[in-house]
Amino acid sequence: MVHHVPPESPMSNPVPAFDAKAAPIHRNPEAEEFYALAIRELTDMGIPFLLAGTYAVSAYTGISRETKDLDIFCKAGDYPRILSHFKELGYAIEVEDDRWLGKVFKGKHFFDVIFASSNGTMPVGDPWFEHAREIEVFGRAVRIIGPTELVWSKCFIQLRHRYDGADVAHTILKAHGEIDWQRLLAYMEVHWEVLLTHLLNFRWIYPTERDAVPAWLLDELLERLDKQRDLPAPQMKICRGRMFSRIDYEIDVKEWGFGDVGGEGELRSDR
Repeated sequence: MVHHVPPESPMSNPVPAFDAKAAPIHRNPEAEEFYALAIRELTDMGIPFLLAGTYAVSAYTGISRETKDLDIFCKAGDYPRILSHFKELGYAIEVEDDRWLGKVFKGKHFFDVIFASSNGTMPVGDPWFEHAREIEVFGRAVRIIGPTELVWSKCFIQLRHRYDGADVAHTILKAHGEIDWQRLLAYMEVHWEVLLTHLLNFRWIYPTERDAVPAWLLDELLERLDKQRDLPAPQMKICRGRMFSRIDYEIDVKEWGFGDVGGEGELRSDR
C-alpha cells in the first residue's frame, strides 16, 4: 500500500528550487538507468525522501565526481515501505543494519536507504525536509538534503578507508551563506568539539576564507573549550572514537579498558 503524506505535514510544503552547480558522473549506462528508474519509482510513491551523498555535494559545491550509488534519506517509519515497494517490483533488498541502513539492488548496482547515522546521532526527521532544496534529477523534481544537514550528516564519517572532511570543508566554502549555523550548533550540541574540529580544519585549509564561519560561533565554541579545560577529568574512561569508526577503535574497548559508545553485533550464523 502506498503511503500518502497528510496535507498538513511540513514535508508537503513547497521547497525552494535550487540551481545545482554540478551533477555526479555516471560512467556505467546500466547504473544510470537503474538510478533513473529508482528516482521515478520513489517520486511516484509519494513517500518523502531526500537525495544526499554525491548528488548534494555536487549541487552545492560544483564538484563533479563519479558516484557508485544513490543515498536516499527518509524517516525511519518510511524505510520499510520503500524496501517493500522495490521488493514487490522484483529487486533484491537487504537490511544491512536495522538501526540506520537498508539497500536495494539490481545486480551489482544499488542504492542506500538511510534513516539515521550509524552511530545514532542523527535520525532523519521533519526539519530535514523543511530545509531541503529542490533540483531536477533524471527529469524529475527531487528534494536534496539542505546544506546544514549535509554538513551534519558528514561530520562523523571519519573511518580509515573513508573520510568526509573534505566534503564538509567544500560545503562550508561554497555554501556557507546558506548554512543555518544556529541550527547546526543545535544539532551538534552534545558533540560540539567535533564541530569545532571541522571549523578549525576549515580555517587551516582556507586561511583567506576564515570569515566564512561566523565569528560568534567560533567564539562560543572556544569559550566552551576554555571552560572545559578548568574542569577535572571525567571519572569514567570512555572512547568516543567508536562514533567515528567502531573497527578502528575496537582495541580501546576490548583491551585498554575504555567504555564503549554504541556497539556492533555479530554477523548472523546463516551468512
